[in-house]
Amino acid sequence: MAVAHSDKEIDDAIERMLEAGRFAEAERLVARAAPQLQRVLVAALAEGGWFGESHDAEALKAATAPDPDERIAAVRAILAEEARMGMMVGVAVGWVLREELADKTEIEGGN
Repeated sequence: MAVAHSDKEIDDAIERMLEAGRFAEAERLVARAAPQLQRVLVAALAEGGWFGESHDAEALKAATAPDPDERIAAVRAILAEEARMGMMVGVAVGWVLREELADKTEIEGGN
């Protein structure tokens, strides 16, 4: 069950995330689970339609722009958008994974 958090709680949590070494354990866990998480991420992106025909058309348009400066700008824009979408969906995947693990812990713990 999702818990509602205030803006202050979210802001405070983000500040704590900036502490040095905060991600060491998470990075270790993600590295161990990377192949499986990559499959989930690809499936989530596909399900959301992020990299379908319209994306392919935009990539082709960017790659074939006649002006080199325009082509470079268009490719950079597509790469930035792909990174943003990948990060946003990746965060959602991580969030759901955390919930799945929390649910399993609660079930096993008898809660």
